[in-house]
Amino acid sequence: MPARPEAAEAFQRLHREARPLLILPNAWDAGSARLVESLGAAAIATTSAAVAWAHGYRDGNQLPLPLLLRTVEAIARVVTVPITVDMEGGFGADAKAVGVAVGQVVAAGAVGCNIEDGNQPVELMAGKIAAARAAAQAAGVALYINARTDVYLHGLVPPERRLEETLARAARYKSAGASGLFVPGLTDAGEIGRVVAGTDLPVNCMARPGLPVAADLAKLGVRRLSAGAAIGMAVWGRLATLTQGFLAEGRSEAAGEGAMPYPAINALFPGP
Repeated sequence: MPARPEAAEAFQRLHREARPLLILPNAWDAGSARLVESLGAAAIATTSAAVAWAHGYRDGNQLPLPLLLRTVEAIARVVTVPITVDMEGGFGADAKAVGVAVGQVVAAGAVGCNIEDGNQPVELMAGKIAAARAAAQAAGVALYINARTDVYLHGLVPPERRLEETLARAARYKSAGASGLFVPGLTDAGEIGRVVAGTDLPVNCMARPGLPVAADLAKLGVRRLSAGAAIGMAVWGRLATLTQGFLAEGRSEAAGEGAMPYPAINALFPGP
């Protein structure tokens, strides 16, 4: 699939214009993406965890890149809204490899990506962002690079240093070419406000117990809210419950409890 510069521009605008903010219920395959689009989502974001599980891999930089590319291509075939892809650590141990992977993801139809720092050195993360930016520019796409920092989620520094460290990383990642800052694990309204005030990058929060609702996040200046793996995990939980009940009793009613009608699902997808 050719690169999608128009979709990239539309995705950039959503971070400025969506009201009250851009909400992304993360998908994991073409079917879930098409359903999410049909329910009114302005863009499709993938979740690395549920994509990996759908292919039989653990989350955490375990999924082979060809399977991710196949997933992005399949999603791009059935949706018209912009697509942003969770690339975890960037699918490369160094900046050059990440640049190559990002170029392939853009060619598959993505106009945004997440790259996370985790425990890697900040300079390596910055190099990956710069390589991703260069690859996107070579493809003629204004890629939205969402720089994820795990300072809060994984407790990379003591609690009293989290805000300072997050803002320092935000500044470094912005200078490398990041478009936005993703801070999963950040839930306190006061700290969210201080992060927003301390960076020029649009801030992305992730759904988590205790996180303010979208309208309140918007008042704090947050521009993007992601479900992360939450919806995928809920689907797995529901699947486990229905399967256990069917195995235990073999009742047809239990197997289809809460089901979306077959015609409604089938109508989501293009015909031959």
